[in-house]
Amino acid sequence: MSATPHIFPAGPKRSVQIAELYCMAAGRVADYMRSGLVEGNETMIDVGTRRLALTGEDYSFENCTMAAADGQIAGVIYAYTLREGMEIEPICGLVTWPYTELEQVPSLYIAGIAFHLTQRGRTIGKAFLNAFAERHVNSALNQHSLLQYASDALLMVRTL
Repeated sequence: MSATPHIFPAGPKRSVQIAELYCMAAGRVADYMRSGLVEGNETMIDVGTRRLALTGEDYSFENCTMAAADGQIAGVIYAYTLREGMEIEPICGLVTWPYTELEQVPSLYIAGIAFHLTQRGRTIGKAFLNAFAERHVNSALNQHSLLQYASDALLMVRTL
């Protein structure tokens, strides 16, 4: 069964859901990237939630667009503008270094796409990406960029 997703900008109250989706999609990489940011007894989800609740930052709910289908959150796209002259520094050394070399400037950089497993394969992802692209087609940016491992790209095409 396919559903037409409801596409909407994330608000600060969605930070926990976004952090959970991002951890699910990025797995241990997300944990590694957040490990140096832990304060006190925070979990990795807590760190992601705290960071996502910030405003005026690249890693913020402000740069997240969500999809819901059948009354449930289906997924999230996290994207922000890469601008000329931006200082792009790797968060944690060798793990993120390739991204700083491959990111296209200027572009709308899609930094993450995450869908709940139960929502995959229902064409919601394709509709979500199309709606996302339509929303940004009138921006001053002439390109979108997405860096993805080759093995993940095939999986994404099959399951979105």
